[in-house]
Amino acid sequence: MNRPCNSMEPRVMDDDMLKLAVGDQGPQEEAGQLAKQEGILFKDVLSLQLDFRNILRIDNLWQFENLRKLQLDNNIIEKIEGLENLAHLVWLDLSFNNIETIEGLDTLVNLEDLSLFNNRISKIDSLDALVKLQVLSLGNNRIDNMMNIIYLRRFKCLRTLSLSRNPISEAEDYKMFICAYLPDLVYLDYRRIDDHTKKLAEAKHQYSIDELKHRENLMQAQLEDEQARREELEKHKTAFVEHLNGSFLFDSMYAEDSEGNKLSYLPGVGELLETYKDKFVIICVNIFEYGLKQQEKRKTELDTFSECVHEAIQENQEQGKRKIAKFEEKHLSSLSAIREESELRNIEKMILECSADISELFDALMTLEMQLVEQLEETINMFERNIVDMVGLFIENVQSLMAQCRDLENHHHEKLLEISISTLEKIVEGDLGEDLPNDLRAGHFQKFNYVEASGTF
Repeated sequence: MNRPCNSMEPRVMDDDMLKLAVGDQGPQEEAGQLAKQEGILFKDVLSLQLDFRNILRIDNLWQFENLRKLQLDNNIIEKIEGLENLAHLVWLDLSFNNIETIEGLDTLVNLEDLSLFNNRISKIDSLDALVKLQVLSLGNNRIDNMMNIIYLRRFKCLRTLSLSRNPISEAEDYKMFICAYLPDLVYLDYRRIDDHTKKLAEAKHQYSIDELKHRENLMQAQLEDEQARREELEKHKTAFVEHLNGSFLFDSMYAEDSEGNKLSYLPGVGELLETYKDKFVIICVNIFEYGLKQQEKRKTELDTFSECVHEAIQENQEQGKRKIAKFEEKHLSSLSAIREESELRNIEKMILECSADISELFDALMTLEMQLVEQLEETINMFERNIVDMVGLFIENVQSLMAQCRDLENHHHEKLLEISISTLEKIVEGDLGEDLPNDLRAGHFQKFNYVEASGTF
């Protein structure tokens, strides 16, 4: 199934190989020779051909940040790696290699055409980031499970698929199964799928597909709910009020206080605790709602600031353009003559003739630049003052609300201490002991001493 090995030694993708490949693929005329002499920047290369070079490992491609097309077929590559910086890649050919696992493609979000033909792949996965994938060639591999086809349903742009010469292609239902579960597919194994085949496949697998769609819809709804929750939480974090719109803070305070929970068995403590919780949650909700309102005000302030900066820059640029246009209108004939003149001496003479107007234009543009700087500095200072005032007011009011929480806590502990003392007196007198749980009755004296000493739990 794999390309026969040749007698060449495995090679490494070093700078020399890459420079040679780039130079060979460039123009061969005078411009191309000049580019070779001066050096070609890898970041400017859009297409790179590295086939039939006995490459063992993908490496040193990080400089090709604008690469669109990469050809690595007919090598001895064993692992997909080293492609992290090729985010603009559209076309990737890794056919005729020794790859066993699909991996290392998470950053290739713009990839549309992927060829992994004639490798050693047995499972289709790890392609989730390839949301624009249109063409996928996986023929002549080791894929033997039809469930791999289900995975491909998530790629809404996929139109061409090749799986020929895999074990699954020998299955009797191979074509019908793929046509049914990938209804948007146009080409299978390089042959166009006709409408009649699609209808037959849909009818044959209708029940299973309906069931699968139902599960997919449920899963999609769950994902959307989870995404909405994450976005909502992020919004709350931005406002510094996450988890304050309910009893989360209160519950977390008592979650691990097993000794304190035992006191809920005392007469009246359950009701006292519920009252404390209700009032505490009300304060938390007040902080939460206040925080969201303040965050909205800060956002409005930021939007206003951004709009003012944009308008100032745009107005400044328009004024500069008008001054340049006025200059060009005045010296249109001179500028045309300068553009057409080839002799540097004559060009300098023509420029000198209108040097006064050029200096005036330069001074005017520099004045506009300085005015913009001053205007932006004033706007930034005003923005900083407003934000500082808003944040200061927010902190002050939240501290006031948190003080209410502390007062509420102190009041709760005072009431709890009163109930503990009253209960202890009844236990001593023998009026209540039998009505309490054994562990609480045995430890109540110790707990009471702790409450009396600290006033907290």
